Amino acid sequence: MGSWQVTVMDHRHEPGGRPQGRPAGPLARRDGWAVHGGDGELSCVDAGGGVRWRRPCPGRPNAAHLSADRVLVTTSSFEYTAWGHLGPALLLDLADGTLVAELRGERGAALDDGRFVLGLEGYGAFDTRAHDRDGAVVDSWHSYGHYVVGTGLRVVETDRRHPTGSRVVRLLPGGVVEPGPPLRGALAPEPLVLPDGTLLVLDAGVLRAVGRELDDAVLAELLPLAPEEQHRFTGSLRRTTEGLTATLVERHPTRMGSYSSHVWTLGLRTR
Repeated sequence: MGSWQVTVMDHRHEPGGRPQGRPAGPLARRDGWAVHGGDGELSCVDAGGGVRWRRPCPGRPNAAHLSADRVLVTTSSFEYTAWGHLGPALLLDLADGTLVAELRGERGAALDDGRFVLGLEGYGAFDTRAHDRDGAVVDSWHSYGHYVVGTGLRVVETDRRHPTGSRVVRLLPGGVVEPGPPLRGALAPEPLVLPDGTLLVLDAGVLRAVGRELDDAVLAELLPLAPEEQHRFTGSLRRTTEGLTATLVERHPTRMGSYSSHVWTLGLRTR
């Protein structure tokens, strides 16, 4: 693992900051093409602004992943179902929007050659499946979380359990899960990936670095959260010109709809 250090430049705690939904803009971009999604609709726009295709979507698109000539779109359903608000995951031909396969999964990532991984958690599931360009399952693992492609496939697990069994792991061929460092929290936000492949993970108020070999180090104890308090906090990490911004949005323990935000400005450097 590269040797990284952070310095707390500023910290503020202020009212407000309720967790936001998906940011505005395209679901995914590549080579001037952009995949857009709105309630009940998907579209693809080329570099010149022309609409290449438009198609109905049986739900609310929340993320898209591009690989070769395929796009994988995960969705939320409008109605509550046996899987909550989980909608279908749509594997589409990028050229014309044709449906290749309808899959089930909550979170995905693009591999190469039109292949993807797609994960599902809840109702007894805690699984990741690898799909080929036609949607067929070619491998599977007992793991789920935020996927990081490169030097294999690493996962910052989010099992939503108390006590948590989440770890940072690597998924290997044949369904093998290589265990890495255990996590303090069950719902780490999406990690940041540094140029050398190091992952920055905001783990229950503690900023950690996890290397390509799954070695780890604590960089800063920002606001370590007790297990019984973690469900009230939602975290995020953002890279800035100066370094990092780490945010924890706190829901008030008794006043519903009342939130406050802890925001740290961090300097980041190698030793």
